[in-house]
Amino acid sequence: MTTHSGSCHCGQVAFEVEGEITGGVACNCSMCQRKGSLLWFVPRTALRVTAGEDALATYTFNKHVVRHRFCPTCGIHPFGEGVGPDGTAMAAINLRCIEGIDLEAVPVTHYDGRAR
Repeated sequence: MTTHSGSCHCGQVAFEVEGEITGGVACNCSMCQRKGSLLWFVPRTALRVTAGEDALATYTFNKHVVRHRFCPTCGIHPFGEGVGPDGTAMAAINLRCIEGIDLEAVPVTHYDGRAR
């Protein structure tokens, strides 16, 4: 299993996540469209915040089921947290915050979050 490192822009929040990146999700909900995130969903246990966990801010909206986590200093959203349909704690990693990956090579699935 591969360990990927990532962070917000200013580096106050850093993380590691384990897994193989096989694709990303581009959601068009009102939040994701504005952020421009490319999301990779993993079990929450695969994500380890290595710096700044106490500094992370949280934003929720609509049904308040996804906790959008962001750095209050630079405003970057490195990941979100929620629960999958089966009840498993999940993390939605913003692939744009992962170091050293070729985003052009990641297959993208478009999700109609606006309709949900």
